[in-house]
Amino acid sequence: YGYVYVAQIAMGADMNQTLKALAEAEAYPGPSIVIAYAPCEMHSIKGGMQNCQAEMKKAVEAGYWHMFRFNPAAEKKFSLDSKEPTGDYQAFINNEARYTRLAQAFPERAKELFEKAEATAKAKYERLKKFVEFYS
Repeated sequence: YGYVYVAQIAMGADMNQTLKALAEAEAYPGPSIVIAYAPCEMHSIKGGMQNCQAEMKKAVEAGYWHMFRFNPAAEKKFSLDSKEPTGDYQAFINNEARYTRLAQAFPERAKELFEKAEATAKAKYERLKKFVEFYS
């Protein structure tokens, strides 16, 4: 709507960005929403939940999850806090049993869906980069 503070965070990827987003959201004089990537037991991360902080970092590196902040009250309204993805998107999703089960049950369909998801994630990052230009 243009007047709502919005941030997307992943604590395991960047603790400072998480703290900055939460502080900005709290200080913003209007509605705020902070969306956090938080792996859970149902993600079935290989190696278990003790790896969830590392999983958050991998999600951002692979481009599965993007971190940003939109603050209507700031001079620089939009900040893209994620760097250009450098990780392997397919390897990231194959680290979670929820995706590998799909690939085992429906290999052709899974391949198609995973490729589409990767393309969508890349397109989203490109769109977020345009927001940086638009709001500067």
